[in-house]
Amino acid sequence: MKEAKLYKKIDSKIMCTACARNCKLSEKQIGICGTRQNIDGKLFSLVYGKVASSHVDPVEKKPIFHFFPGSKIFSFGTTGCNFSCAYCCNPDLSQTKKVVGENVKPEQIVKLAKKYECEGIAYTYNEPTIFIEFAHDTGIIARKEGLKNVFVSNGYATPDAVKLMNDFLDSITVDFKGNAEKNFVKKYIGIPDAEPIFQTLLEIKNKTKIHIEITDLIVPKIGDDLREAEKVCKWIFENLGEETPVQFIRFFPSYKLLDSPETPVKTLEKHYEIAKKVGLKYVYLGNVPGHKFEHTHCPECNKAVIKRFGFNITAWNLDEKNNCKFCGNPIPIVGNLSKSVDGDRFFSV
Repeated sequence: MKEAKLYKKIDSKIMCTACARNCKLSEKQIGICGTRQNIDGKLFSLVYGKVASSHVDPVEKKPIFHFFPGSKIFSFGTTGCNFSCAYCCNPDLSQTKKVVGENVKPEQIVKLAKKYECEGIAYTYNEPTIFIEFAHDTGIIARKEGLKNVFVSNGYATPDAVKLMNDFLDSITVDFKGNAEKNFVKKYIGIPDAEPIFQTLLEIKNKTKIHIEITDLIVPKIGDDLREAEKVCKWIFENLGEETPVQFIRFFPSYKLLDSPETPVKTLEKHYEIAKKVGLKYVYLGNVPGHKFEHTHCPECNKAVIKRFGFNITAWNLDEKNNCKFCGNPIPIVGNLSKSVDGDRFFSV
């Protein structure tokens, strides 16, 4: 437990400013996320130093495709979340209100990442904004040690949180979920609307140099409206740019939606077509191993410059400056597999 950085006093209460819920807490009251509490007029993070889950992953699993491809990432998270997603794939962590986990200091996380020869650290498994102080202190040390820092986030943050992210964060992937359609996010996530997510992305785009990628979990029948998909894609194109990587993620039954069907691949392909028609250059399908839209295609010659199978890279057709080897067109990839890691990062399928 540690005093939080993001809060302010309002009359007899405290308002948490880490996420867009802006919970106003009386004495002893805990925020919706279950991790931030008013104690004696100060806000404390109950999950600071409490690691509930950790693992070494490829960065593609986050999923991030344009930031140091092929690199290993030490991933960890705490308990709690500011969303109450009915389809959550980590409900034992994110939806519990009980704080659990191993006591781990920021310095120890960095040492573990280096021990397992990781190139970076991912703050994931639950929403990292709610444990941003823990992430911040870890990230500052990690950056000094030459490691990259990645957020896997729902984007429901605040300008204060983005300002703190900018101290240490290198990349973020933000998941809109259900095309950010208002009825979907209200019923299945528990937030009034997705507007704070758009505002967070604008803050990151305009006030930081953090690399942005977008995912969109497509839930069949309840979160797959193609008109809403077009709205989101147009917003990304106009505000984040045509080169912003976007992944449409296949849903599989989980948590409270165990009776729901998995997303048909054709539904994902229709989303892909809409995104490309809008003008987005780098569009992908996620959770569909072996699909041709897992690959990165050069927008000039349309040849596959990075081939993937699931989370594994199977072919690399970029030169050391990340130009297409077939036509020379520059591809907006941060980091280069051919000179940053050895051939062990390639996998044959």
